[in-house]
Parts: sequence; structure tokens; C-alpha cells
Amino acid sequence: MEKINAADSNGSASRRPPTIKDVAALSGVATSTVSRALSQPGRVHWATKERVEAAAAELGYVPSSLARAMSSSRTGIVALLVPDITNGFFLDIIRGTQRQLRASGFTQLLVDTEEDNDLEENYLDELKGSADGFILAASRLTDNKLAEAAAGIPIVTINRTSPGVPTVLIDTARGVQQAVEHLFSLGHRDIAYMAGPIASWSDGRRWTALQETADTLGITIRRLGPYPPNQRSGAAAADAALNSGATACIAFNDLVAIGMLVRLKERGVEVPADLSVIGCDDVFGADFCSPPLTTLTAPIEQAGRVATDMLLSRLRPSTVSPRTQVELPTHLTIRASTGPAPHRTESHS
Repeated sequence: MEKINAADSNGSASRRPPTIKDVAALSGVATSTVSRALSQPGRVHWATKERVEAAAAELGYVPSSLARAMSSSRTGIVALLVPDITNGFFLDIIRGTQRQLRASGFTQLLVDTEEDNDLEENYLDELKGSADGFILAASRLTDNKLAEAAAGIPIVTINRTSPGVPTVLIDTARGVQQAVEHLFSLGHRDIAYMAGPIASWSDGRRWTALQETADTLGITIRRLGPYPPNQRSGAAAADAALNSGATACIAFNDLVAIGMLVRLKERGVEVPADLSVIGCDDVFGADFCSPPLTTLTAPIEQAGRVATDMLLSRLRPSTVSPRTQVELPTHLTIRASTGPAPHRTESHS
């Protein structure tokens, strides 16, 4: 390799510590490759790794992240685990956590657990040595698994309570109560809930709130599903809602509700004249539907920011006791997908 002198042309910078650019120039690779070779050597070819390490040793270069880790046993990385990276709800969570972490000098490691609790558990175990802490959005793990993981590394959950684990909750239970009361005021007395994943803690909480509200009002609420929380499942959910005889339905999330609107239009069912539809989360695009979707508006990005603050307060202990639970309110945003209950006896084919 050609020798690269860290000093500038007049020698005035001879005392300047070598930088990652100097290592890249000496080893003949990009700075990003240097970063991977020194922090994640398994991701680069062995020959490249050796060349980069030799250049770093020759220049006396020590990565700042490595120096921090050597002095504090910290990596400066926080892992965020989400069940589905394509879901607009989790995109807002990602945005909130990433901005807060970046402002605090941390790097976010994003992991998609693909709605698989075994995969989530494996990632938690594998990444313990690489991350200072974890934020788990809508975790599918059992209380025992969460407690076991939290005993070894700081963890904060979003929309998932578990004894001893700090959490941020979005109060969709109160939101679905508003949804039922709204439909009741429009004359609906038979409502269907298009349920989400069986392992979803939020789904169970919403169903309990729906049942309690329906009992109070003296109306019928029926649970249909479960349905995967994506737009594709909306077609099956729409067919089931029509077959149930319900005059209105509340979907687990906006993606299912939007898929329902598409299917209902294909079948010639008018929304809300024939069937009212309500979603949950108010993700991007909910107001662009045909018709625009009535839904529960939630402070999703704020939930990500608050969860990050709660985790950082544990990574940077102070005299102030860190919060263990924060609950953020939701409200029903009424749009054109809900209307008066229909007076019909015929079924749609």
C-alpha cells in the first residue's frame, strides 16, 4: 500500500489525530467500508478487513465509537423492534424514535420481526451485545419472555404492558369507546369488530373496551377474524362483515379498513349507505380513501419520542426517577365512511 501522511502539505497538521478518511485513503476503500470493517467485520471480505485493520494500526486510528465503548462499555446503539416495517403505524414510530435518538447522539438499529414472536425473541437475544437498550413496539412476546429479557438489558415497550417493564400506551381503548358511541348515535345496533393478530396485546384491550361499551349501550358487538393487520386481508374482512348482517364495523387498523373499502366497492356496496366502516391509527392515506375513512387519531410519532426518552433516562441515570408508564390520548376523527344505519333486509352478492 502507498504510504499516506496524515499531515497536510506544510506539515502544520502533523499532530492531527488520524481520521476515518485517512484510513480509507491508505487502504484504498470507501469510508463506509472502513466503518463496517472496524465495527462489523463479519460484513466485509476477510482480505478487506485485514487491509483496513493494517491501515488503522499504521496510522494509530481508533474509531470514536470504539473509544466510547472502551471507556463506557456502551455501543451508542438502540435497537427498535417492530412487527411490520411496511405498516404506516410503525413508520411513524420509527420516525419518532430515530429523531430523538439522533438528537441524543445515539444510532438506531431497526429490526422487522415480521409478526413472529419467535423471531422477536431471537433478535432480542442476538443483539444484546450490540445494543445499549431496546424499544419494542407492539411486542408479541409473553410477560415471562419480556421480564426475562428486561432483566438483562434496558427495555421500553410501546402498546404492550408487562410487569416491571416501562411502557408507552396509546389509549385506543378509550378511542374505540368513542367509535361505538358515534355509531350508536347514528342508529347502529349491530356492530362487527374485525380483529387483529391473536398475539396482539392492543387487540385484546380494544375488544374488552368494545364489549364493555356495547353492554352499557345495550347493543350487539361481534368479533370476526382474526385478520393479518394489512390491506390484503381487508377483502376477507369485508366479505365477513357483510355476511354477519352488521350495519357497521370497526377494523383493527386502517390498513384492514382501507382494504375493506376497496372490496366493498368491488361488490357494489355503498359506504356508508349500506355499511359504515371505522379504522384505527389515522395513518397517512386514511383521509385519501374513497370515501375518506373515519378513524381513531393517535399521537404515534409522539409515542416513539416518549419511549425513547424513557429508555435514555435509564441509560443516563439521574437523580430524577424515570417514568414507568405514560398513556397518550386518542380521539375519533369523523369522516365520510360512517353514516346513519341502513334499513335493509337484502344481502349483497
